[in-house]
Formats: sequence, C-alpha cells, structure tokens
Amino acid sequence: MEFAEAVRRRKMIRSYLDKPVDPDALERILDTARRAPSAGHSQGQYLVVVTDPDIRAAIAELGNEAHYVASGLPPWISTAPVHVVVCIRENDYHARYRESDKLTDGGQEIEWPVPYWWVDGGATMMLVLLAAVAEKLSAGVFGPHRLDGLKELLGIPDDVSPVGVITIGHAASRATTGSAKRGRKPPEAVVHRERWGS
Repeated sequence: MEFAEAVRRRKMIRSYLDKPVDPDALERILDTARRAPSAGHSQGQYLVVVTDPDIRAAIAELGNEAHYVASGLPPWISTAPVHVVVCIRENDYHARYRESDKLTDGGQEIEWPVPYWWVDGGATMMLVLLAAVAEKLSAGVFGPHRLDGLKELLGIPDDVSPVGVITIGHAASRATTGSAKRGRKPPEAVVHRERWGS
C-alpha cells in the first residue's frame, strides 16, 4: 500500500470482527514501530503486546467498557484481537544525554525544553497505526489515563509510562463516531507559511 493511501485510510476504529490478526502481520507492525525516531537515538520506547483474551478482557474492565456498551456502542477493547501498549522510559533519555557525545559545553546534560520521550512515544504510536493500515487492518487508541491498574496488570515497571493502548483487528464498521464527526480544520487554519497567520 502506498504511504499516502495508508494515511488517508487511517481512522480510529471502535468495532472489530471476531477474526484473528495474522501473526506475521503483527510482527511486521511491531518491526515498523521499533523504527520510530527517538531523541539522540535514546530508544526509550517500549511495546507490550497483548493477545490473550483474558488479559484483553481485564484491560476492557479497567477501561469501563461496560459503561461504553451500556450507552449503545459495541464492545471494542475486549473484542480487538491485539492490544499494543506503547510505553516510554524517561530515564533512557537522561542516560543517553549524559553520555560524552551529548553533554553540553559545560559537561552537563541538556536542559530539556520539550519532554521528547513523550514526542517519541507519539511517533511510535503513529507508526503502529499506519503499519496496521498497511497490513489492511484497523486500529484505535485508548488513553491509559483511564486505565488505573494497567501497569500492575501488565507488570510494567514503575519507571515506565504507558502512552496509549492501540487496539488492532479487522474492522466490523468504519462508520465515523464520536469526536471524528467534527471533521478536519481547513488547511488555512492549520498551515502557516513563513510566519504564523500569513
């Protein structure tokens, strides 16, 4: 699939068929995600891949899927055959930027103007989403801020932070729901050339 087509086809899916994801396709998605950029090649991004139905059901319970279903929507967290939890470890960035080739002229770690570990986590998430589309699969994202107990459930170390849970599978429906109904801002509201507001 051409890159531009994958970008056009990417949308958040909240309804999956009861059909497994080909293991080879999943490995290709994970290999793509491992190629995400990272500041200073810190490589502080990690993936927890969940395919076990009981663990997926436990994640859905943490995410209060029952409330979602009670509002008339189909279950999507528990029915997605694959969950990829994208995580970051901030300490990997500090360790990398304390190496001799990254120290400031004063011999110190840089002052971080932006927490690039989160930026890189977002880049990793986007690669998972696009790689899923390239494999003719669908994906959606669930925020870990709504999943108290996720780290304990999956044995994620204290110094590792989940960025998002990506559900992957075969779409039961590609209908636009929720926030996606808002549509996209027009290009002139987003793209500024040479100067903001020009």
